Amino acid sequence: MVAARVIAPHTKLATTRWWDTTTLAEQFNVAGADENDLYSAMDWLLAHQKTIEKKLAARHLEDGGLALYDLSSSYMEGHCCPLAKLGYSRDGKRGTLQVNYGLLTDQRGCPVAVSVYAGNVGDPKTLMPQVIKLKEDFGLDQVVLVGDRGMIGQANVEQLRQHAGLSWITALKSIQIRGLVEGGALQLGLFDERNLFEFSHPDFPDERLVACRNPELGRARAHKREALLTATREELAKVQAMVERGSLKGAGKIGVRVGRVLNKYKVAKHFELIIEDQRFEARLLEDSVAAEAALDGLYVIRTPLAASRMDSAEVVRSYKRLTQVERAFRSLKTVDLKIRPIHHRLESRVRAHILLCMLAYYVEWHMREAWREILFADDDLTAKATRDPVALAQRSAQAHRKASSHQLEDGTPAHSFRTLMEELATIVRNTCHIPNNGATAPSFRIVTTSTRKQQIALDLLNTIIV
Repeated sequence: MVAARVIAPHTKLATTRWWDTTTLAEQFNVAGADENDLYSAMDWLLAHQKTIEKKLAARHLEDGGLALYDLSSSYMEGHCCPLAKLGYSRDGKRGTLQVNYGLLTDQRGCPVAVSVYAGNVGDPKTLMPQVIKLKEDFGLDQVVLVGDRGMIGQANVEQLRQHAGLSWITALKSIQIRGLVEGGALQLGLFDERNLFEFSHPDFPDERLVACRNPELGRARAHKREALLTATREELAKVQAMVERGSLKGAGKIGVRVGRVLNKYKVAKHFELIIEDQRFEARLLEDSVAAEAALDGLYVIRTPLAASRMDSAEVVRSYKRLTQVERAFRSLKTVDLKIRPIHHRLESRVRAHILLCMLAYYVEWHMREAWREILFADDDLTAKATRDPVALAQRSAQAHRKASSHQLEDGTPAHSFRTLMEELATIVRNTCHIPNNGATAPSFRIVTTSTRKQQIALDLLNTIIV
């Protein structure tokens, strides 16, 4: 099932129909398996999850190293599973039941463990079980947990302090940054000649705060905010026109209509509203917009790690490693592994399905790493470790050449992971019979000769060490 999900992700029933058209089932000696056998295998897998994750942690997590953690969600079909709840949909499907799952990886983004939660469980509530898993299940005395600002908030920081040997890297929320700026602790003038500096504050005892400002990110946020404000003003102007001509009356009805607009664009804090039975006005708060604009492109990383253990630049790079977990979620959800939609009704089967998808991504992750040089991926990893930690990530010159020419240095086509898999799928095994030799003539099998690119890909897979 792990191999089938990497090659051609289907439902369990469809998998048993599909693999009879390939050599996969025969090579794994499961040609006679039906969907009930697959469900039994899933039950076995879930029963051994802790053992599997301990072995993966022993391989990929090291004492004193980084562990990355983030949460995502996927929508479900049906209403029977107790995990299926309404919550914040990261799939953009409002009003659908969903399940949450948290992924724990090493600093490279290689998956180690996955945890499943009901769809209405918030990010912070899933953090402490990961701490227990790292410290007790995996036996790590020293570990640095990296999570985003929504995951590791102040309440969780207080709990993390109680665990000896546990450090964290996260970011401050915008309201905390605004408080530091307004209080004078964070002086924006210091960014005139640099894009990163370190400071401390009594509100964050025994922690280092690393302030960063990215002008390109600031311009992008300013552009987005202006677009949202413009759209909101246009919609509110329509509401005002309806009130003036009498087609919309009553403070309650006007408020409901205005609320739809504000909930759609999420910039209500920048408007002053006057709502009466036969009157509606909306005024843009220029001071509010200016105050938010002053923080565009600004973010602050927080950590209790000593500078002797990790300098400011590496703290920022470590926080940005969370993009590797986001990449894992994209792969799990989209064309590669297709974790969604989830059709299982039993809670145990949902947990097993997500574990199965995580193990499939574990295989895919190693395949992608082995194939870096023949994929569109940037294989200049040394540059990533020394580049400006605040500036937007830049591809190496070699990666730019691959992207623009769609070719490798040897002139052969560069591939995405999926197109390379499709090219490898043209390797077939033929069963041959000697003609005109009777019905009892022996048959033999022959595998088509690999092309040069196929052979390179297969040889690279043989270099994987796990």
